[in-house]
Amino acid sequence: MDILFLIGIVLVLGVIGGKILNRLKFPAVVGYLIVGIFLGPSVFGVFRLDLLERMGIITDFALGIIAFIIGNELRWGLLKRLGGKIITILFVQAIATFILITFGVWLLTHNLALSLILGSLGVATAPAGTVVVLQEFKAKGPLTTSLLAIVGLDDGLALIIYGFASALAMFSIGGSRGVSLQSVLEWPLLRILGAVVLGVLLGLALSYVVKRRYDKNEILTYSLGGILICTGLAGLFNFSLILATMVLGITVANTFSLSGRRTFEAIQSITIPIYVAFFVLAGAHLQLGLIPKMGLLGLVYILARGFGKIGGASLGAYISKAEMNLRKYLGFALLSQAGVAIGLAMIVQREFGIYGELAAITITIITATTIIHEILGPLGVKYAISKAGEIGQG
Repeated sequence: MDILFLIGIVLVLGVIGGKILNRLKFPAVVGYLIVGIFLGPSVFGVFRLDLLERMGIITDFALGIIAFIIGNELRWGLLKRLGGKIITILFVQAIATFILITFGVWLLTHNLALSLILGSLGVATAPAGTVVVLQEFKAKGPLTTSLLAIVGLDDGLALIIYGFASALAMFSIGGSRGVSLQSVLEWPLLRILGAVVLGVLLGLALSYVVKRRYDKNEILTYSLGGILICTGLAGLFNFSLILATMVLGITVANTFSLSGRRTFEAIQSITIPIYVAFFVLAGAHLQLGLIPKMGLLGLVYILARGFGKIGGASLGAYISKAEMNLRKYLGFALLSQAGVAIGLAMIVQREFGIYGELAAITITIITATTIIHEILGPLGVKYAISKAGEIGQG
């Protein structure tokens, strides 16, 4: 079928699915995902895997928009007030998640390399579903701000943890030749540093341009151009796409506050169809046939990751003396897992493919559990902001 016809089908059915789930008191994003599952290879097969790969540009574009919006919400005043607490919670929940998954998988399999790899991949949190739910329910408050910062920064931390864990895994299976501290740190740190520099430079340029513009359509065009350039360059140089566009948003929001508001309002006006297309296509990627294959190992991974995120966020909030709502509910909003974890699983395939079944097991577990996490994630976000009393405050 013609690709434009299919995108039209995606948008129409996605909106209908979102409305139906809304009536059932679920976030609309769950409806988008379910529509995608039905359209994907698992059910009706409207979208074949090769066609989904060709539409990857939509996914990258949407992730760029989502990360830019996260960054635009992180104003300096808020970061200054919450910065120490956010960093503490970020590190504690990431380390707790890594330790619990690693220990749980090791108890079950006694395979140290597999345990370390799955532990590091479980740290990553997908920002997309989180942002869409927060916007759908107009959430605003300390929990919402802390959540946006953590899901934006979490992926960068996951890259660093994976760098160390993969080196330890390589040592444990005897493939340590050529592995050094420099080689372990080089890849994640270059991706992160490059993303930050790219986001700052393009953010300064976009702020300067938007500051001198007053026409809303012109501002929208420049803003989209800046996000697309940032997304494209991040892909070209293998930088972290999410981190680069988030830093772009942070820079625009904090350089000239008026520019930040103008770009945010302009981008916000076109986000709904982009979100719908992104999540329907994400749902189409989810293969239900993988769920039975994850077995007991997948269940251990899901439970350990859930306890790590919820318990770690609560502990981090307690240590940093954050308010009670963050201690009780923030962790429930950190359950989403998608793009970064799957991307790292593909890197595992490349780096560990010659070491038996480790890579195949990793990809199967991450892909199968992503189906569960992508449904649980938005539900957890809604639960957290509802309990914290932040729905409708934006």
